[in-house]
Amino acid sequence: MRRAIISLAAILSASGLASSAGADGPDHVATYRVTVTNSTTGQWFTPPAAATHNKHFDLFSTGNSASVAVQEIAENGNLAAATGAFAASPFVHDWVVAPAPTGPPPIGPGSSVTFEITAPRDGKLSIAAMLICTNDGFTGVDSIKLPRGMGHTVTKDLAAYDAGTETNTEAWADLVPPCAELTGFGAQGGTGLSNPALAQNGVITTHPGVAGVANLVPAVHGWTGPVGTVTITRVG
Repeated sequence: MRRAIISLAAILSASGLASSAGADGPDHVATYRVTVTNSTTGQWFTPPAAATHNKHFDLFSTGNSASVAVQEIAENGNLAAATGAFAASPFVHDWVVAPAPTGPPPIGPGSSVTFEITAPRDGKLSIAAMLICTNDGFTGVDSIKLPRGMGHTVTKDLAAYDAGTETNTEAWADLVPPCAELTGFGAQGGTGLSNPALAQNGVITTHPGVAGVANLVPAVHGWTGPVGTVTITRVG
């Protein structure tokens, strides 16, 4: 398994011939090329934490409380808890944070990142990435079915989610430090740690969007509809 842990500090700094998956043996391991695209005009993503797994692993579900792994991604852009959960789970087959272990930059508006990951037949894929200019917003997919045939592709929209773990103050002081600088507002402070004073005991819901109640600007940091797409192609 590839193990690449990207911290908030790092954030700063062919398809083959068509064939039937039914020809694969029960233990066949396939390779998939995954592209995560940011379709917003001003919101940035952290590098995505991705894992392939069986039906017994669940990264997140709307209506349920966020795990520590998802909370850390959504509030702080910290992917270490997720990679630790992936590595410790007997239900996870493979996991990847980014295409290189050196730490890529965040995914900017209109940009994408591509990586490869493996999975056994009937495996599933889950992904999570922080919406950097939010208090506890994230995007991703949970347990998406992988394409079975060689060269086949699956594309899915990426919704925006609110982890329900922190009040949406939209204030620079309560956001991660890269937000202001990445979106052209200069260095405005912020923190890479959770603030207990803002803690909420909620559940994961669809994100209400940027309201503009403090420093975030809806026209800059906001979005309409999905925030991106994920495209998965079986390549091996």
